Amino acid sequence: MSDEEYKPGLIGQIRDKLIASKQQWAKDGRLLTGETATPNQRRLPPGQRLVRDWPVLDLGVQPNILLDRWQLSVGGLVQNPVKLTWNDFLDLPQMDTVSDIHCVTAWSRYDNRWSGVLASDFLRLVKPHADARHIVFQSYDGYATNVTLEMFSAADVLLAHSWDGAPLTREHGGPVRIVMPKFYFWKSAKWIKHIAFLDRDAPGYWEVRGYHNTGNPWKEERYG
Repeated sequence: MSDEEYKPGLIGQIRDKLIASKQQWAKDGRLLTGETATPNQRRLPPGQRLVRDWPVLDLGVQPNILLDRWQLSVGGLVQNPVKLTWNDFLDLPQMDTVSDIHCVTAWSRYDNRWSGVLASDFLRLVKPHADARHIVFQSYDGYATNVTLEMFSAADVLLAHSWDGAPLTREHGGPVRIVMPKFYFWKSAKWIKHIAFLDRDAPGYWEVRGYHNTGNPWKEERYG
């Protein structure tokens, strides 16, 4: 085969360039201010700027998942491993919430209206074992990110299917994405496909590429 046959396509080249750029951000400590705060002290975390639009960020792939083929599976250390279809998911208790978005690329957006299933209700469904301490979210585009069970159990965490009164669009993670308002938004995985409950930590896509394992915006935990 020629060298040409080994070269990635245009989309692959763009994707690789974006990933390399964000990895370099971590190495350089880009956007760090050295400040800390708490949500009680101020609404906008250190180093963030407020935006009105909703920027689109991903790995260069936006999977198109038909609702009749969408499935969310749960496995690992749970008493009730499930495979939910779209109708199964909509049959779960539904809730509307309002929260802010804080992205590690330094933008924040206030007062996002979400609809979906609260993590607390989801946990009652799957019933984690006593030794479950960590969670990995896996997405339809191959992305993964890790959180602790404690982080996921917070009252404001949601498995969201709608934003601002309309179904989540493909570019923003529809049909279903995670929403974790207290953490940088890379922890709020788009296009959620599988949730694994573990007794050990398992760093995800950006966490192994120099980003912080927790990602608290008010502590400015951008990089590890």
